[in-house]
Amino acid sequence: MNILDSLLSSQAGQTVKQFGQQIGLEPEKAEAVVRRLVPALSGSVQRNASQPGGLESLQQALSSGQHHRYVDDPSALKAPEAVEDGNGILGHLLGSKDASRDVAGRVAADTGVDTSIVKKLLPVVAAAAMGVLSKQTARGQSLNASSLGGLLSGLFGGEGGTQQAGQGAAGLAGDLLKRGKKLI
Repeated sequence: MNILDSLLSSQAGQTVKQFGQQIGLEPEKAEAVVRRLVPALSGSVQRNASQPGGLESLQQALSSGQHHRYVDDPSALKAPEAVEDGNGILGHLLGSKDASRDVAGRVAADTGVDTSIVKKLLPVVAAAAMGVLSKQTARGQSLNASSLGGLLSGLFGGEGGTQQAGQGAAGLAGDLLKRGKKLI
């Protein structure tokens, strides 16, 4: 199961509901934002992992952090530490606050959700997405280019809304790269 599907189904959908409840967003809107944010973040994970030492760095972050708690207990996403953790993840994945703002702006435009709300969700979704990766590796799944590709599969191809979200995220990453923004 890929990151997006895992996140949408974790705790019977409670994780995504928690995102919305945290900032007063309807569950459908929260899910729409997650469907756009996760592919953008996953693309950044894949780019980082493909850099020299990137996969090892990701494995170390997954094994040394307690990211799985965000998936095991969605209420942990309410804690200020979840936002701090998510901002740290975003800093590593996207490289700058400007890149994070660009991602939030694009997702807001695509979903009709106010940019300020997307900005609030971005670090929480990043923490939860890292939680999904953490749980996968904790289950004994070794992390290599192939397994990481499997976790990210469906985000950049496949059927339905996931395919559309993946294409939008790939376009977002391409747009940012074309404008010279550092994503990694």
